[in-house]
Amino acid sequence: MELRDLPSVDELARDERLAGEPAALAVAAARSALERAGEEIRAGHEPGDLAERALRELAAARAPSLRRVLNATGVLVHTNLGRAPLPEAALERALEVGRSYSNLEYDLSAGARGSRQDHVASILRRLTGAEAALVVNNNAAAVMLALAALAEGREVLVSRGELIEIGDGFRIPDVLARSGAQLREVGTTNRTRAADYERAIGPETAVLLRVHQSNFRVVGFTEHPTVADVAAVARRAGLPLVDDLGSGALFPSNTVLLGDEPTARESLAAGADLVCFSGDKLLGGPQAGIVVGRAELVERLRRHPLQRALRADKLTLAALEGTLGLYLEPERAAREVPVLRMLHEPAEAVRARAERLAEAVGGEVEETVGRVGGGALPLTELPSFACAVDEGLAAPLRDGDPPVVGVVRDGRLLLDCRTLTDAEAGEAAARVLACRTG
Repeated sequence: MELRDLPSVDELARDERLAGEPAALAVAAARSALERAGEEIRAGHEPGDLAERALRELAAARAPSLRRVLNATGVLVHTNLGRAPLPEAALERALEVGRSYSNLEYDLSAGARGSRQDHVASILRRLTGAEAALVVNNNAAAVMLALAALAEGREVLVSRGELIEIGDGFRIPDVLARSGAQLREVGTTNRTRAADYERAIGPETAVLLRVHQSNFRVVGFTEHPTVADVAAVARRAGLPLVDDLGSGALFPSNTVLLGDEPTARESLAAGADLVCFSGDKLLGGPQAGIVVGRAELVERLRRHPLQRALRADKLTLAALEGTLGLYLEPERAAREVPVLRMLHEPAEAVRARAERLAEAVGGEVEETVGRVGGGALPLTELPSFACAVDEGLAAPLRDGDPPVVGVVRDGRLLLDCRTLTDAEAGEAAARVLACRTG
């Protein structure tokens, strides 16, 4: 076939196989099919059945872009793959609230306008010991709102060792600048003392900001003041201390796997005035930025004009409420919050899953190391096991339904089973077998 032999867009759109399709969709699919056919003819290939090609274009146009993926990377909180999978309790709450009207901003007892923040404030106060709480759409927004409300046009003191990049180019100095506050660095990259904050405080200082090194660690010749140390400096100067924890752990940090990962309750008890953290990392809920702390300061954030632009929607609040409810029973949270379940699953159980997958597909079991991911617990290594298959399966597995994403290493594709449930491992096995026979 030559280019001049191709039918017109209208002619192809009128093909009987496209007859039942909406006209606009049929025309768009025909146009796309003809463009691709033209490229193949110019490359010296036959374009095949054009109507069938147009039907495939239609199917692709109707298919959702945001899809469920099987995470076989061994990274629990995988930012590229949507971070934390939600617990069933969160999904149930989001479905219940999303399918109907709700009392999002309506006080049922008073019969008058209410606040969307009230739905999670009480449980956050209970879980963290805070006087008040507020939820926005992510933790960067929480930090920016705190600085905008408390320090716009004035100085914020931050240790040089805490000027981190959150991810995808978002850096603490940039977030701080967007808030309208002015950055003033104290200490050095590897050593900062409480006295460095004290010496730097001046008439333009509005806030002391502490940023947890959630996605990296500096080791060796280092020194960093504790929250209590910096809080004491802030109290003497009559200034608020804002502690950005990032990862959002709610379990006590004396567990083996969480190590010294701080919690909001611990930070507030040590003297922080406001604590900011994520909802979709170690907390295991939806994307959200959570601020807890002194009632007067939280109220200043709530009344700031930026809060309306950054506030969380009803589905986020519903899913967050469902997730937080599990934490009222820590043992239940450990079982039902997927991130916590994967984090604490014994290596023997992961090995058994990898062996079943390997037996089903004729692969080999390989010992691996899982990671928490999501900018949390960078030094934590989780003993894990993967099913190793041919590297050539990586692309076909990503292209299938559901897509399977693993790790290519040393000429093999590793399907790490710490981030797969038993049911998902079965799906992955079926996909591997289908790719081999297809």
